Amino acid sequence: MRKPSLRLGIAVALCGVLALASARSTANSRRIELDARKFEFSAKEIRVKKGQPVTLVLRAKDFAHGFSMPDFNIRADFIPGKSVELTFTPDRAGSFVFLCDIFCGEGHGFMTGMLIVTES
Repeated sequence: MRKPSLRLGIAVALCGVLALASARSTANSRRIELDARKFEFSAKEIRVKKGQPVTLVLRAKDFAHGFSMPDFNIRADFIPGKSVELTFTPDRAGSFVFLCDIFCGEGHGFMTGMLIVTES
């Protein structure tokens, strides 16, 4: 009878530790605001450091847009009037494309940017 309650206790403690780690990661992250409007992001280039948590605050200025950064498996929808926060920690250095993945008109193909992750 003690084993199930011990397992439950361990599971609850582990959930608490993971939630605390996630909250600390968000609290210590670098916040970057990124607005989307027809055919462009407010920043064409974002520079961050490898291993530093980053929170992207995404906002749509006109209508729905998508945000995709395939190299980090990150995807979200920008919805007018709402902010969406994506927190991640870049685990490798390099240049990585981000793009709008919801068709927004003839200039949609130009709605891209670059995340540049440096070693330090």
